[in-house]
Amino acid sequence: MKFLRRNEESKRSINSNTFLLFITIGLFAAMYIAGMIIFEDKGFAKPQMFLNLFISNAGLLVIAVGQTIVMITGGIDISVGSVTALVCMAVANQMEHHGMNAYMAVLLALFIGVAYGVVQGFLISYLEIQPFIVSLAGLFFGRGLTSMISTEMISIKNKTFLAWANYKIYLPIGSYSRRGKFLPAYIYPTVIIALLIVIIVAVIMKYTKFGREVYAVGGNAQSAMMMGLNVRKTKFKAYLLNGLLAGCGGFLFCLNSCSGFVEQAKGLEMDAISASVIGGTLLSGGVGTPFGTIFGVLIKGSISSLITTQGSLSSWWVRIVLSALLCFFIVLQAVLAHMKRKRAN
Repeated sequence: MKFLRRNEESKRSINSNTFLLFITIGLFAAMYIAGMIIFEDKGFAKPQMFLNLFISNAGLLVIAVGQTIVMITGGIDISVGSVTALVCMAVANQMEHHGMNAYMAVLLALFIGVAYGVVQGFLISYLEIQPFIVSLAGLFFGRGLTSMISTEMISIKNKTFLAWANYKIYLPIGSYSRRGKFLPAYIYPTVIIALLIVIIVAVIMKYTKFGREVYAVGGNAQSAMMMGLNVRKTKFKAYLLNGLLAGCGGFLFCLNSCSGFVEQAKGLEMDAISASVIGGTLLSGGVGTPFGTIFGVLIKGSISSLITTQGSLSSWWVRIVLSALLCFFIVLQAVLAHMKRKRAN
């Protein structure tokens, strides 16, 4: 009887989670189709406009997937924006002022991310300090360290780095200009890297022991401990992976901006959290997928594209609309959780 009851609860959980994901996908589709209809004369229906969503948000996509992992454990990381700024500034400073090559810059970015993951993961998992407090300290520390490196913007002029940043991969799809010339659509290597990382993380979360442990810990840490799982070690690994992805995402972000400055990526942590929640990740933990986070990022990108294409609205409307959507999905999650508890009783 207990097994059947658990099986029924599991099915209900899957159904409610799938429902959230369908809402996210449907919202993105409705939003983008509306943009194609309203702004057709401004080129919103062209394939390149859709691909630009991935180009502009490749770094955010990787960072948001890392955020999804820690949120599944029931934690949070609000330092990822500062980590991104620190990565960009450190990479720009080392390449322009100290002659570091682009390959070593990649290792530097990953090292910064891993260092953050190790320190924050240890404090949260083994010393049991609240994730919000630890990552808030990490946020201030990262911004402070960024300003210590330089208070001025550093533009990257390294030839290898710029070659990576400007390399276009043309696709067999595209659109025609007014003169009838075919313009092929393109993406940058950052998009391919970001999507490959998302696929790898999705496979890890679904098919590996570590992924199952993360979901178990986020669902109920006490039950996971009684099952023999090392909760502290699992949380530490989750934050370590999140740090690695933050460093990688920060470098992809740097390839997009080709510069480093103190105020860079300000608010990126809120974008990552919003993308994860809108993508179906529960703030209480135990539920979430990298696949859903992709659509959360695409919704954020679509809002930005729609407001930019419209032309007369302030860029702050992106934050306003994203905040409204975040509130909507949090309320929806709370309603579904309440209905689930009511059925259980």
